[in-house]
Amino acid sequence: MRVLFMGTGEIALPSFRMVADEHVTIGLVTQPDRPVGRSSKPRPPRIKELALEAGIPVLQPERVRRREALDEIAALAPDLIVVMAYGQILPKELLEMPPRACINVHASLLPRHRGASCLQAAIEAGDQESGVTIMHMAEGLDTGDIILQQRIPLLPAETGGSLHDRIAQLSPGCLREAVNAIREGSEERIPQDERFATYAPKLDRADGELDWSMPARHLERRIRANDPWPGTFTALPGEHGRPLRLKVFPPVAIAEGEGGSGELVAVDTDGISIACGGGALQLGEVQADGGRRLGMREFLAGHRLLVGDRFFSLERGRE
Repeated sequence: MRVLFMGTGEIALPSFRMVADEHVTIGLVTQPDRPVGRSSKPRPPRIKELALEAGIPVLQPERVRRREALDEIAALAPDLIVVMAYGQILPKELLEMPPRACINVHASLLPRHRGASCLQAAIEAGDQESGVTIMHMAEGLDTGDIILQQRIPLLPAETGGSLHDRIAQLSPGCLREAVNAIREGSEERIPQDERFATYAPKLDRADGELDWSMPARHLERRIRANDPWPGTFTALPGEHGRPLRLKVFPPVAIAEGEGGSGELVAVDTDGISIACGGGALQLGEVQADGGRRLGMREFLAGHRLLVGDRFFSLERGRE
C-alpha cells in the first residue's frame, strides 16, 4: 500500500518512523515552518527533518482544505492516509480520497477526551487509565469508528509530559497492527458510544492559571496535567502594587490548613501552603517572571512572604 502520513507534533515521531521503515511512504503532510522561541526565524517541524533525511517528499500547505493542497495530495495517489497530531481539520474530500482508509492515531480512549488536549484532560479529570485509539476518520471531531485500542494505567505522579512520551512509544505498535489489518481487509469498525463522549479543547497559556476556589486535589492534578505545556501560574501582590506572576511546577502536595481561597496558611523552607476551595496545596518550586526556577528555600531568601498573604488570578481579578 502507498501510505501518506500527516502529522506535526513530536508525539507522532515514533509512529512516523515506523511507517517510513515498514511501508511504501509516498509523502508527509505537515504544518508550515513556524517561528519558535524568541527568534523570528521559522523552524521546521522535527518530523519534516526526519522525512527529508529519509528522502520522503514533504508538503506543507497553510490550509489543507484549499484546492491546490488537495490536488497535490491527490497527485500522490495514496492508498492509505495515516494522521497523528497534524493540527488541522481535514475536509470530507480528503477523508474520502484514499481507497483503503483515512485513519487517525488519537491519544485517548475514545469517545472519552475527544479533541486536542486529551493528554491533559485525562490527568486533570483523575482518570485511572488512558491509551491509544486507532480510528477511521469521519467529518466530526474524533467521531469515527474505532479499529482498535490499547490501554495503559495512569501513574500517581503522571504529568502531561510523561504521558505524552508513553503514548508516543505505545502508538507505533498499535498503528502497525491496524495497518496490517487494513491491508488484509480484516480491520474492525466499532461505532463510538456518544453517551460517553467528552471534549478536550485546545489549550493556550491562559488555561494554566490556577483558580484557588477549586479543591486542592483538582489543582494538584491540573499542575501535573499542564506540565510542561501550557504550564500553571498564579500571582501575588508584588512591589509597588504590581502583581508578581509565579509559574508553579510539580510535584505539589495536598497539605493541611484552612483559610480563604488563595490565602497563604503556612510558610517554611520546604514549601508554602495555600488554602483552596477545599483543603490546601503545598508548593515546592516556582519561577517568577524574568527569573529562574527555584526551590522554595531559594525563593523565600529573595521574597518575603507572610501567612495571610493572598494569591489571586490575574485573569479573574484579585480573589
